[in-house]
Amino acid sequence: MRILIVGAGQVGTTAAYSLAREEANEVTIVDHRADVLRELQDRLDVRTVVGHAAFPDVLERAGAKEADMLIALTNSDEMNMLACQVASTLFQTPTKIARIRAAEYLAQPTLFGVDAIPVDVTISPEELVTDHICELIRFPGALQVLEFADGRVRLVATQAHEGGALVGHPLRELSEHIPNVESRVVAIYRGGQGIIPDGDTVVEEGDEVFFIAARKDIRTVLNEMRKQDEPVRTIVIAGGGNIGVRLAKALEDTNQVKVIDRNRERARQISEVLNKAMVLHGDAADEELLLEENIDSADVFVSVTNAEEANILSAMLAKRLGAHKVMALINKPVYAELVQAGTIDIAISPQQITLGVLLAHVRLGDVVKVHSLRRGAAEAIEAVAHGDAGDSRVVGRAIDEIELPSGATISAIVRGDQVLMDHHDTAIEADDHVIIFITDRRQIGEVERLFEIGANTT
Repeated sequence: MRILIVGAGQVGTTAAYSLAREEANEVTIVDHRADVLRELQDRLDVRTVVGHAAFPDVLERAGAKEADMLIALTNSDEMNMLACQVASTLFQTPTKIARIRAAEYLAQPTLFGVDAIPVDVTISPEELVTDHICELIRFPGALQVLEFADGRVRLVATQAHEGGALVGHPLRELSEHIPNVESRVVAIYRGGQGIIPDGDTVVEEGDEVFFIAARKDIRTVLNEMRKQDEPVRTIVIAGGGNIGVRLAKALEDTNQVKVIDRNRERARQISEVLNKAMVLHGDAADEELLLEENIDSADVFVSVTNAEEANILSAMLAKRLGAHKVMALINKPVYAELVQAGTIDIAISPQQITLGVLLAHVRLGDVVKVHSLRRGAAEAIEAVAHGDAGDSRVVGRAIDEIELPSGATISAIVRGDQVLMDHHDTAIEADDHVIIFITDRRQIGEVERLFEIGANTT
């Protein structure tokens, strides 16, 4: 696929790294900063074009006429929309994706489409990150909560702790502990190394366990892996930017929420748009302020300012002062890996969260959902099976008859409102939504081809 990425910021760079690593993609990146593009070209097999992201001549030089997809990821909503408009009007680029941050634009559903601004898919990293954090708060004890099949199925990552009923026992005992719950452990990471589990695999304390289950059963399975966590009541949010305000709005009706912002005028503006949350003017890395606000009684402290160093420092301080769980928004992958191994409980990566939405539109076959895992090393995808036994490599076949590559496992099947966990003799039917966990992303292309109509079935 020929992909044109407009904007080499943090999200654009992450997308370029992921997409350029796949042999089937030809990636071109446009940005006005020549030094940034030179660095990318030194590291990746990509083509770069220096220039204004929406100028017709720049997009023409970048190959918009031949591109299958344009992904506009600059920091300007207006620039992204204009780039899509130019690509559509002058070059008839088939698929156009734009990063849109302003809620005022996203609140108008008729603003984008064939007869309006020609954006096929809008992506709001702020909205995606907010939803991600809300899921982590709803399910205490989870490191990641990922949705499939319109919310009917969740893939959850958690760290096994002493006190969990299954810790120290083989996975085959899971069904004995919770006999009326269908779930599967699809992967275990121990010491950073992935393990494809079977019934004899013993869960050890400290393991990062990925399991899949229907939404209603998530808490029950979590309790098997760790001592039951108390529900979240009090939340302190550091940073009153787009994400901080979105998060406060989403949580203030169900939780006690405090927002801290160091800009006095911004704090005043935030207080006017929030109904129940308390807004404080101050520095979230100020020990005296945190102590005054009883940080030791906070169930969750989440730092979402625009400065990742400030997020790291304030979260570490809050943890030292007694906050039960701390989260920090961190853009640099190397920072995220370092801090999550130490004081900070959860490092939140906007790029990895956003990347999944992009990948769902790049994948072959009818792939409707993609989640990037383990800093991009693994993926979980939701693919829809089409066709029949004559023109499909999956429809009409039992799971143990499907030639999955090493490191890929079918975890669950969603058939209408029915959620089926994988059994070796379960046959896939047309229109089934199949959830697949892939520990080695080099095998993704092979998995995708299984779901293409007319694929060679021999």
